Amino acid sequence: MNGVFGGLCSGAPWRDLPERYGHWKTLYNRFNRWSKAGVMNSVFNKLLQILDECALIDWDVIALDGSNVRALKAAAGAKKTSR
Repeated sequence: MNGVFGGLCSGAPWRDLPERYGHWKTLYNRFNRWSKAGVMNSVFNKLLQILDECALIDWDVIALDGSNVRALKAAAGAKKTSR
């Protein structure tokens, strides 16, 4: 679990995670399996619940970060035409 969460928190590619977490492919496979089974969502929701119960979340201030979302070529806009 430490390896999966370490990878998610660091944002590093799976192959670049420290060897102390185990083989990168194992971590990647576990993350995929847990994601598909809903485990990651359950863990996230439980953490939110605990933080909320401890009044550690300010629900008036919420920020989303899409910097890790890949933009496709089409996102650059339509092709420029010479007129």
